[in-house]
Amino acid sequence: MWFRFIATAALSCSFLAAQSGPQIKRTTAIASSPASGKDMYLQYCAPCHGKGGKGDGPAAAALKVAPTDLTLLASRNQGNFPDMRISRVIDGSDSLVAHGSRDMPIWGDVFHRMDGSGPEMMKLRIANLTAYLKSIQVK
Repeated sequence: MWFRFIATAALSCSFLAAQSGPQIKRTTAIASSPASGKDMYLQYCAPCHGKGGKGDGPAAAALKVAPTDLTLLASRNQGNFPDMRISRVIDGSDSLVAHGSRDMPIWGDVFHRMDGSGPEMMKLRIANLTAYLKSIQVK
């Protein structure tokens, strides 16, 4: 149950018409190949962070806090991409003050349960996703 709730928070681009404003339609996470950080990013992250990582995904308007521009992670860290920090944010080890109640899913839990193959596949997913984020940094 918790897996489905976490997995659905950032996955859907569909919005429901509601008087209180846009809302994210919750769906179940579908497993993708752990081999491609880009494919995982487009499936799991782009709905909030946008296809280009600028924080302008279709679900962004429904969030309490605007998603981070992921292309600026290195420039905000004196030009060095914070690999370990980003991996820990993705897997849920580090909390994000900006997320308040943590609108961003704890992908480590989702990825661990997704394949049923244990922590090694989860680590591979996080490593490849982190590497993709590193590749989209502005120069």
